[in-house]
Amino acid sequence: MNKEDIRVILEKVKKGELEVDAAASSLKDLPFKDLGFAKVDNHRSLRNGFPEVIYCEGKSLDEIEGIVKEMLKHENNILASRAEKEVYQRIKEIAPEAVYHERPKMIFIEKQKLKKTKSKILVVSGGTSDIPVAEEAVVTAEALGNSVERLYDVGVAGIHRLLGNLDKLNDAEVIITVAGMEGALASVVGGLVDKPVIAVPTSVGYGANFGGVSALLTMLNSCASGIGVVNIDNGFGAAYLASTINLQIEKARKEG
Repeated sequence: MNKEDIRVILEKVKKGELEVDAAASSLKDLPFKDLGFAKVDNHRSLRNGFPEVIYCEGKSLDEIEGIVKEMLKHENNILASRAEKEVYQRIKEIAPEAVYHERPKMIFIEKQKLKKTKSKILVVSGGTSDIPVAEEAVVTAEALGNSVERLYDVGVAGIHRLLGNLDKLNDAEVIITVAGMEGALASVVGGLVDKPVIAVPTSVGYGANFGGVSALLTMLNSCASGIGVVNIDNGFGAAYLASTINLQIEKARKEG
């Protein structure tokens, strides 16, 4: 349930089209629904603009199904991350419209048609091996209503590939850079543009990469200004932050 849904209910009560008891009944599960094993945060979309996202790792199939069933009652769009194929197959039984994105292991159920932003988020990957994390960012950003463009395999080992796409860098409002190994891509991009850059270190790399720690430290120690860094392999977190920035830019443009 979002702000518009509550507004509609209150307007109906005001006009006498809906009894107070019926309105109270429709709001009884706010702010959350206790399923015993999980407390589904029905207030999330009111506070943050998008419903709670289901992180599937560590949850049983029955638990995930129960959460999805509860969320479907509110006709909200549903996003599930780190979902294996068997999770999708179970969700598909109760939500035939569910779409599975295999590389980032994400499921999206679109109950309300999204209107995409005019301003763009650009997702840039250093190498092809970074694409699963980059795609997690893409799917998340698109599910949040953003227009998203991809620019993959343009890492610093062949920097001419990046420099040959400066038009895409300049056309975006927010840029997400996804890179493993030493993670230098974020610094290079940050030195080329005048817009927010969100860096995502990945666990891609050989032994001294330390599972992404080397890329994380490089990004945190960047001398390029305007770079924010999220956790290792956290394409979702980068996209959520990028979306918050992009939607505020869109709002400012409409107002002014």
